[in-house]
Amino acid sequence: MTTTERRLAPPERAGGQGLDPNQEESGNRAIIALLTDDRHGPTDWLATYRYDSDGGGAYEVWALRGMIRFQRFLDADGGGYGYEVIEQSGENPIANQDPTAVATIAEEVEASTKSGFDASDPNRAFMSPETLSYPLAFERIAQLFDSPNAPDIVVNPRSYAYGRQPGQHGSADVVQSRAPLVFSGPGIKDTGTTDALCAQVDIAPTLARLLGLPLIDGMDSTGRTSSERGVEPDVYLRRQDGGPIDEIIDATERPERAYIFLLDGLSNTELKERLENDRESIPNLARLIERGLMFNYGTTVNFPSITWPSHNTIGSGAWCGHHDVVNPAYYLRETRETVTPQGQVWDTAKFVTGDVETLFEAVHRVHGKWDGRDGVITASLNEPCAKGAAHATLERRLLIDEEKLGEMTRLNRDDTNPRWKDEGQESVRRYSFTDIQGTVQSMLLFGADDQPPPMFTFHEYALTDAVGHDYGPHSGAIRDALIETDKRIGKVLDVIDARGLFESTLFVITTDHGMAPIDTDLSANQVQAVLDAGLRAVVHAPLVYLLDMDVTIEHAKDGRTATITVVENDPTKSGFEKRPAVSGAKVEVIGHKGKVVSQATTDDFGVCGVPLPVDEDPEHLVIGIHHDKFNERHLRLDGTNVVEDARKRLYG
Repeated sequence: MTTTERRLAPPERAGGQGLDPNQEESGNRAIIALLTDDRHGPTDWLATYRYDSDGGGAYEVWALRGMIRFQRFLDADGGGYGYEVIEQSGENPIANQDPTAVATIAEEVEASTKSGFDASDPNRAFMSPETLSYPLAFERIAQLFDSPNAPDIVVNPRSYAYGRQPGQHGSADVVQSRAPLVFSGPGIKDTGTTDALCAQVDIAPTLARLLGLPLIDGMDSTGRTSSERGVEPDVYLRRQDGGPIDEIIDATERPERAYIFLLDGLSNTELKERLENDRESIPNLARLIERGLMFNYGTTVNFPSITWPSHNTIGSGAWCGHHDVVNPAYYLRETRETVTPQGQVWDTAKFVTGDVETLFEAVHRVHGKWDGRDGVITASLNEPCAKGAAHATLERRLLIDEEKLGEMTRLNRDDTNPRWKDEGQESVRRYSFTDIQGTVQSMLLFGADDQPPPMFTFHEYALTDAVGHDYGPHSGAIRDALIETDKRIGKVLDVIDARGLFESTLFVITTDHGMAPIDTDLSANQVQAVLDAGLRAVVHAPLVYLLDMDVTIEHAKDGRTATITVVENDPTKSGFEKRPAVSGAKVEVIGHKGKVVSQATTDDFGVCGVPLPVDEDPEHLVIGIHHDKFNERHLRLDGTNVVEDARKRLYG
């Protein structure tokens, strides 16, 4: 028998993400603060990748109930990634990765009751970690740290503990990480429901195959091209973390076009409940689902389970750690600035790395762009994933008459439920108006006589998310939002029907994430604990970016002096070679019983010299470095960090 060498697979593109040896002290302080300071709401667990001083490392997951270190590896024969736990203290916080857990509202209520909460109202069915699972947790944690935009630490709040709105998402638990998924139309084997399991990264490859796109020499989930893996072209997209869901595909049929209806933030359990008990209120969704195949356990979404990252995962077949939009807001270390795609809304396709390819781009790579005679049209309608789309609302590229768009949008405003205005929910009402405009865009595109209908459409409906946040995931308002959205989908289907395109169109119904009930009394924001602990950091929940210093100590052979050089720990656009010097850092030599025996301040080059006491054992001396903008460091003369042991502090 021959054995295959197993190679470790650390983060793909090292750019400061995770904790390096210069962050051992600040990292441990942050971990302890996040797990012990409950003033900002309980943390479920947090994760990081920690680099060892010898160049190795491991992913870490910390919770009050226990911690693990795990490694990612790939096989030399071209296989995908595997994962192995190499250390454990206490419980494994992510041991339960069952994607079928808590799959109905009744099961949510049961989980809440087991958690000790009053679950009489499903909209307040709070669930504790022991009742939940974390599907694909190893893969979803590891992928995040493949991006240089990833944090040093990512925080996973308890399912019920984040923010001040009745509904929220973002966590890795199964409730927030499960989105509905339906394929309806030509190319799909069966109708009804399936217990097949899949992930969000499988949607784009499945559509690519069904649309007849060719296999290419692209990267798989390991970041290696087909040729680098020694195989024939075997992916459809430039970077493809998932694959076609083969068990649902009927290879004897092929759709002429594909259309994704994304009902933002609608939980899978809520949609199932409506279909079982109130189907007649959503006739258009029911029509599509009845002719299609619905995934009983939905699909596992990106982590963090948040809008901008998840939308771009659906559209590209790549996790956010590979398309680089890792959060609604995130810190760019090399430029020392925060970018906020979700807050910016417009012109955000530029934040998606060129290393991935959206399905829009893949379709145009094969078929070209419509030039008035040849090529095809693709459409991104109010959709955060827009890179490469011919018509892209949020990139300000419209292939329709804008005057007609405005006129028809105004004519359809009566579709908006009056309760939003009556209840003072102006932001919800605005999202309703936005959805009307997106619907009209679709009607104009599919009703046009002077250009072909889009070959691929990705259409965002935002009302369900807005209502889920402001009213909760299982409120009566969600029912009204779903009814309102269903009417708009019906108007799109009416135009598609009138053009005779319905039977040749493959429809997908999905969402970007789930939605969990939140205990608003907590007003939880766990990352604030890092700042309250006195740490210097950039925090954009659930991400923590620590601001640290790289310190070099050289001591003279005679033992009388030491030279200290301090630079910023984060890289610049030039990488790690030319990092800014830290001037004005206060350097202290700390001797017996914590007494400061000498001190100095770094100059404009980040350098200073300090005298050393010749009567003290140099192995016991500590060099302390302090600066207002960075986390303090404490080191021995040999460069060893002096840190609090997080394991001992948390687990004894």
